[in-house]
Amino acid sequence: MSIDASSPPTPAPVTGWLTTSDGARIPYRRQGSGPALVIVPGWSQTAAMFQHQLDALSDRRTVVVADVRGHGEAPPPPGGLRMARLAQDVRELMDHLELERAHLLGWSMGASVLYAFVDLFGTDAIDRLVLVDQPSMLLQLPGMDEEEIADAGAIFPIATLYDLYAALSGPDGEATRAGFVAGMVTPSISPALYDWILAENAKTPPALAATLLLSHGTNDWRDVLARIDRPTLVIAGSVSHVPPRSQRYVHSRIAGSTYHEFGAHDGGAHFPFLEAPDAFNAVLRTFLSPE
Repeated sequence: MSIDASSPPTPAPVTGWLTTSDGARIPYRRQGSGPALVIVPGWSQTAAMFQHQLDALSDRRTVVVADVRGHGEAPPPPGGLRMARLAQDVRELMDHLELERAHLLGWSMGASVLYAFVDLFGTDAIDRLVLVDQPSMLLQLPGMDEEEIADAGAIFPIATLYDLYAALSGPDGEATRAGFVAGMVTPSISPALYDWILAENAKTPPALAATLLLSHGTNDWRDVLARIDRPTLVIAGSVSHVPPRSQRYVHSRIAGSTYHEFGAHDGGAHFPFLEAPDAFNAVLRTFLSPE
């Protein structure tokens, strides 16, 4: 049965909570049994957005998706709004669930969290890795030429990043974020789904999102790519605000990786798992269950 992509998903109830080593409270949803797939959502986004994957992929595996600290159903954390701490949260979630190894999927900032995971912990705990629509570097550094900027996907000059931080932290933070999110979807998205995405984003306080954005935006993960030695799928969108060239660069730097690019009429912006869930799930099934 195909999924109605014009309507928002109906999120399942939270099934458990992790209290991290620094005192943050993180809710997660877990469905199915078998080999584990752990999904890491993106900046200002929520675990509820992956309900279609929880429902569709849990027939053959255990699917787990947790809110990033301070996002979705997670209360504001005591701190730790840094990529390294979020990677530690993933490690602690796996330990909490007694998962020695798992498939890991990171979308948007969630992919950066997994770059940090590899940087800190290596790849021993990873079966297969899925990286969805995230550049290896967001910040344009002095001395980078146009080719380097395009390959890295460095979409932020430093002044733009600081201005965005200031706007998110200010009285018009919600409007700033809504404008940012508007550039992440296809023009054909249904109003009901788009409004739901905005409502899910609103669960993350803009000031918290601003603080996290600075850590997210100022990391350079290019040296980590060559250290990824697990089967990896890189997913891009042809009309995403994340330039597809940056995803092809990630693919080129990870030996033996697989690349898939969703087209303009197939959910090919930043939310393919919501705008084209059947196609997205089919790509995942093929990659996670090779012949």
